Amino acid sequence: MPHSDLNVSRGFAPQPLSLAQGRLAALSWGRSDAPTWLALHGWLDNAASFSRLAPLLAEALDIRIVALDFRGHGCSSHAPENTDYALWDYCHDVLDAMDSLGLEQAILLAHSMGAAVACLLAAALPERVKRLTLIDGLGSLNTPVKETASQLRKGLAAHRRPLSRAPRYPDIESAVAARVAGGVTPMDSITATPLVERNTQPTADGHVQMRTDSRLLKPSLVRFTPEQVLSLLAQIHAPILLIEGERGILGERAWAVQLRQAVKTLTRQVLKGGHHLHLEPGAVAQVAAVIVNHWGRADS
Repeated sequence: MPHSDLNVSRGFAPQPLSLAQGRLAALSWGRSDAPTWLALHGWLDNAASFSRLAPLLAEALDIRIVALDFRGHGCSSHAPENTDYALWDYCHDVLDAMDSLGLEQAILLAHSMGAAVACLLAAALPERVKRLTLIDGLGSLNTPVKETASQLRKGLAAHRRPLSRAPRYPDIESAVAARVAGGVTPMDSITATPLVERNTQPTADGHVQMRTDSRLLKPSLVRFTPEQVLSLLAQIHAPILLIEGERGILGERAWAVQLRQAVKTLTRQVLKGGHHLHLEPGAVAQVAAVIVNHWGRADS
């Protein structure tokens, strides 16, 4: 499909979904009876992360894209009290969503932390994952084995402290500005707006308040070691398309090179853009074009 054909999407407004007995919220684009791709967002993001890419793919490939809000994010329920947000816990969100949608096997479209979750599932349950499209993410955050005790110490101390109140802002514009200023990776206000709109709710006094669980900001109690991450990647047999941004988090860093070398089935494309290139208005059409050209219509 020509690049220019991906600049517009006709009639693909998102449809809200409730999955896993109402625990998980989601957005859906495309025909309800079309082949389904599950989309997994990054840390502190939500299903709106795919609000610019999903309609392009739904139209070009005649597929349905269901983008989850992971637990504690967007409009999904928060994790129960006295529990953690470990990376592997999000695997249950994906499996619960698959069960709700009647999917024995998933085609996964995943960004950043969502890409880490997708890799865990593809390694541990290869029969449940058909293929992966990963956007600026591969493997997961990790802690060297010699730092296990200090990581646990940090996590325990943070989890014992009282929770802070969810941030409040006078309006959406102020909330967007705070996300842009405090983001882990660079992002402009146009890119951030869909994420912030879904991550906020109005208050009785006319302000907006963040929906996201403040526990998400606490350090993990335990992480995989680098050796475990590489071992998990080596167990993936599903084909992977990895799309990176030139200004993303991977690039030619030594650890990123190791991650890519660990995967037997990886095709890599580097495009102009940052970590959220699939949401950047100037980059999203090229991201869509690469995905469409790589996977095509066959077996979508």
